Amino acid sequence: MRIMANPALLRAMVVLFCSVFAFLSGLIAIRFLRNQIAEESEIKEEAPHSMDALPMHLYNTVIQQLKQQKHEILAQLQADQQRAKTSEALSHAVLSNLPCGVLVLGANGLVKTFNPAAKVILGFASMVGMSAQDIFRGAVARKERPDGNPAAQDPVAVADEIHAVLHEGSQRRELESEYQAPGGEKRFLAMTISPLPGADGALLGVACLINDLSQLEAMRKQQELRDEMSAEMALKLRSSLRTITGYAQQMLASGDSEGAAQLADDIGHEAAQIDQSVGGFLSSGSSDTRAAMGAAAGS
Repeated sequence: MRIMANPALLRAMVVLFCSVFAFLSGLIAIRFLRNQIAEESEIKEEAPHSMDALPMHLYNTVIQQLKQQKHEILAQLQADQQRAKTSEALSHAVLSNLPCGVLVLGANGLVKTFNPAAKVILGFASMVGMSAQDIFRGAVARKERPDGNPAAQDPVAVADEIHAVLHEGSQRRELESEYQAPGGEKRFLAMTISPLPGADGALLGVACLINDLSQLEAMRKQQELRDEMSAEMALKLRSSLRTITGYAQQMLASGDSEGAAQLADDIGHEAAQIDQSVGGFLSSGSSDTRAAMGAAAGS
């Protein structure tokens, strides 16, 4: 009771109690923080420790799978490259050995590639980058009218036909045309113009297949000339035979020996003319045949 009655001692006891309580509270807080820090350190150390604990054969398996996939990808890439090279070599060999000319124009109307036969037929050393107008230079073909009348034909330019297939959506076209090479040689060409569609349906260009029919055209003209000569020869023979028949009838009807001798002389003269005409026709036909065979053998 005396302690409680003394204010100074009471305040001292309260201060002491508060100090002890604050010390204990601080000690408890420090211990709690130390435990938290220790737990966090253990968690951080456990993570790499658990990764290190993975078995080595798992690493080896993953590495082997990656190596196998890399090997397969490289093998597939090499196979694709080899197939592309083989396809390109085959295409080049086919184009180089085709007897007909091949001329490929791109979507812009300019030549992208050609084969050796096209170079020989058309007479250009190189045609890459040239247009159809530059190559065919006014070459004109004959095209049948839609009514099917072969006697009625419209002249069309070869370059216009290529333009129609390339830019107007026309289908394959076939035509024949006279052509003059840059060196002045005249040739007769048969051409097939075909579109080249891509995988998506877009037109990539046109391909022109060209055959030189100059020798066949020359033989055809010779045959036409021979047919005309044969028709003219047949008329002459018929006329001569009629003349000879008339002379023979006059000889039978006439009893005059001098007149018969004159008619016989006329018959001999007419027979000589027939022999000369027929012999000349046959000899010209033999020489034309030999010339055509020699030209065909030289080609």
